[in-house]
Amino acid sequence: MIRPGSKESQIYDNNSQKVYPQPIDETMNQNMDTMDSMIGRIFNNISSLKAAYIQLQEAHTPYDPDKIQTADKLVIDELTRLSELKHTYREKNPKPVAASPQDSRLLSEIQEQQNLLKTYEVMVKKFQSQIQNRDTEITLLQQQIDEAKHRKSKLEKKLKQRGLLNKESEESDEEENYFSIELTPSLFTSAADNAYQSIHDFSKPLINMMKAAGWDLDAAANAIEPDVVYTRRAHKKYAFESYICQRMFSGFHEESFSIKAATASVSNEAFFHQFLAVRAMDPLDVLSQNPDSVFGKFCRSKYLLLVHQKMEGSFFGNMDQRNYVMSGGHPRTAFYQAFLKLAKSIWLLHRLAYSFDPKVRVFQVKKGSEFSEIHMESVVKNMVLDESADRPKVGLMVMPGFLIGTSVIQARVYLSDVKYAD
Repeated sequence: MIRPGSKESQIYDNNSQKVYPQPIDETMNQNMDTMDSMIGRIFNNISSLKAAYIQLQEAHTPYDPDKIQTADKLVIDELTRLSELKHTYREKNPKPVAASPQDSRLLSEIQEQQNLLKTYEVMVKKFQSQIQNRDTEITLLQQQIDEAKHRKSKLEKKLKQRGLLNKESEESDEEENYFSIELTPSLFTSAADNAYQSIHDFSKPLINMMKAAGWDLDAAANAIEPDVVYTRRAHKKYAFESYICQRMFSGFHEESFSIKAATASVSNEAFFHQFLAVRAMDPLDVLSQNPDSVFGKFCRSKYLLLVHQKMEGSFFGNMDQRNYVMSGGHPRTAFYQAFLKLAKSIWLLHRLAYSFDPKVRVFQVKKGSEFSEIHMESVVKNMVLDESADRPKVGLMVMPGFLIGTSVIQARVYLSDVKYAD
């Protein structure tokens, strides 16, 4: 007889029909589904976190504060979601009695993601610190901008008093850009670098035209500065750069720059205004507006000094261009336009030198002088100095040096008979 409530009675219903209990594996399958879902959410979260972190990195190059803040918020949001997943799992699985393969897999994934989480948290803190530093830099730069605007206002006032700033230029956007430039030693250093680069650039078409005209370049280099021992034949190009420099910097120490028509006793502010006015313009456009200006006279005199008659005749087969320049014109030939870029850079450097108070001083280095690392810089960088030997001697001065107060801009020199590394 089957007693009610006994184990045997539980498998029959009122109609004596056998009832099969729910399979035990179904609960296990639900747990597996939950774990798979959890793992999937973790992987999706980590993918989103990595994407947010990449976005944060990209926002730093170039530096964009708005994009950095947006990306930083995304990273924080993803870190928060990952932390919530960790706590959710711990709440549902406080102390598992026996770890199934599925549990072990999930725990392993969570541990791995926790390690990643710690790494990302460190990186985020690092970026937050960088953001704070950048914000501080921005604040300091803003203060400098405000100070520069104040100095600009004072400079404009002085220029107006001297009649050097008219209403038309005052309303110009370009003029606004001009006066946003601050007169600093670094500005002069940059202008000196540009001047040297322009000398180097103009030497190329000059040498090419000499080759085309059948010149003996070795003889020409020796005529510029004899008895210079060049380590390599290619170094003879510095002789031609030195020649260009000697002609273009002639009279640089004079306020008039050896231009007869130039007026004396020009103020520092007026020199700086001339620098700003010519700086952003194409030199041919400047000369088109006023071919007989002080800048025009400077270009004309320097061209005739740099490109002598023998060069002119051998390069072009006639003196037409030279005669045109002598008559007051500025030809639009490719060679003359290349020269104008050179002339503009030297002119700007001179205007800038006389904008300072006291003015920037120029100094030269004579051939045979002992090399000084304080006042000189070798144009060839990979030289090998023998400490046991005498100090190397200057073979050529390629570019003069400058003194801005107590600061030194080194003269560029070629050292004679010096070894250079390959």
